[in-house]
Amino acid sequence: MIELPILNYSFDEEAAGFGEPAKRPDEKRRVGEYVSIALIAIGAVFLVLALLGIGTPATLETSGDVARVWTMFAASFGLLVVGGLLYSVFRYKDTTPGIKNDGNTFRNIQRRGLLAWGLGVFITAFYIVLYWFSELRALGMPDVFATSTRLLDPLSHALRGVAADQWFVYGFLYTILVSVFGVRMILKYRHNRYQMIRTCSVMFFQLGFAFILPGLLKAANQPEFYFTYFWPLKPNYAWPGDTHYILYKGDVLNMVGVFMIAFGVFAILVLTPVLTYFFGKRWYCSWVCGCGGLAETFGDPWRQLSSKSNTAWKFERVIIHSVLLFVILTTVVLWLNAYIDDRILGSSAYWVKKVYAFMIINAFSGVVGVGFYPLMGSRVWCRFGCPMAAILGLIQRYFSRFRITTNGDQCMSCGNCSTYCEMGIDVRAYAQRGENIVRASCVGCGVCAAVCPRGVLKLENGPRTGRYEADAGGPLDQFLHDLTHAPRKHK
Repeated sequence: MIELPILNYSFDEEAAGFGEPAKRPDEKRRVGEYVSIALIAIGAVFLVLALLGIGTPATLETSGDVARVWTMFAASFGLLVVGGLLYSVFRYKDTTPGIKNDGNTFRNIQRRGLLAWGLGVFITAFYIVLYWFSELRALGMPDVFATSTRLLDPLSHALRGVAADQWFVYGFLYTILVSVFGVRMILKYRHNRYQMIRTCSVMFFQLGFAFILPGLLKAANQPEFYFTYFWPLKPNYAWPGDTHYILYKGDVLNMVGVFMIAFGVFAILVLTPVLTYFFGKRWYCSWVCGCGGLAETFGDPWRQLSSKSNTAWKFERVIIHSVLLFVILTTVVLWLNAYIDDRILGSSAYWVKKVYAFMIINAFSGVVGVGFYPLMGSRVWCRFGCPMAAILGLIQRYFSRFRITTNGDQCMSCGNCSTYCEMGIDVRAYAQRGENIVRASCVGCGVCAAVCPRGVLKLENGPRTGRYEADAGGPLDQFLHDLTHAPRKHK
């Protein structure tokens, strides 16, 4: 629905000489928003104090020490979370359900301004320190995680039975961001049932299967296994050394580990092709995956920054499938090497894993994939580098029943759909031609349909009739066509 003040808005361009239109009046903040901002500010102050070591004991030797840390935890993270949730509630509660993207292209932090660059540098620096913590410590960097792990020690002991480390801090922060910004996403798109359910799904899988369950497994002296990630997104689950660690406790076969490996094999060989055939890659990329969960929640304010150019599309097709080929070759070589007693790589097998981890997992998915949210949009990793997205995309493009249908006669070429497509698809070009959207990169987030003011777009699962281009009679013909033809230019 379009709000009444916008419907009543009138601007005579001819009388004004076709100058710059009058700017929309700034919205007045509600009292609840100011209260929420105050809570966030107070929580931030307590967090800074905790990170400086003020108010938290150096060790947890007594129950009093534990109580002090819990108090500081509640005063910092507790107030930050409550303030963030209340801000979203007060921001959207008195507005009419409908499209809420006014001002996105003018706010400094959402249009690659100084604030966006500052945030991007901060996130990038955080990931560099996180992934290369040991190496940086060896070079003389202080233990920057010492106070943050101390602040989360009681929670880690309660969940996992061990002290917190930098990876627990990361998982906790990741889950908080998905949850808080997930509530914002639900309130913002509450006019769209699909968005509300989908957002609840990624919040559930992140909290339950990527944070709580691995912690409980750790407490039970089992491998800290993530059931929402499997090969090739989590390639080490299919690499010789890691599978042995999961399968065995010493020399004894671990039946829990057997179940984990069996689930991983079932997920990639059965679950992935079957669900992608029926529902497209959205079942994973927009409903289950933690990477997609962060992109759809915390990354939502920057979804409009993705490049829609054909050049970006060409790079996308080359890079993402190169990463897929890289992980396949790495996995095959590692297993061949293990099968013939390290006679191919010898001790170099360790460095093969390290190279992949450095280039793809650490640098691409973490540093660039999240650090560049404020500069390149929220799906940089998903669009250009994720090997799981590459496999799902191939199945979706050539075999799946999923597509986005268009009603071209109703399209008024406003461009909302293309603007807010985080995967860089020029949706409007398809709608103008009245063509169904069948793209390997589409994650089925449905935001293009949610922001369309005329209901032109619809996510559907149906017959594969008409899925292939005129000169391609089936999946193989279409695949050969795509290999030999550059992406069609948008008009």
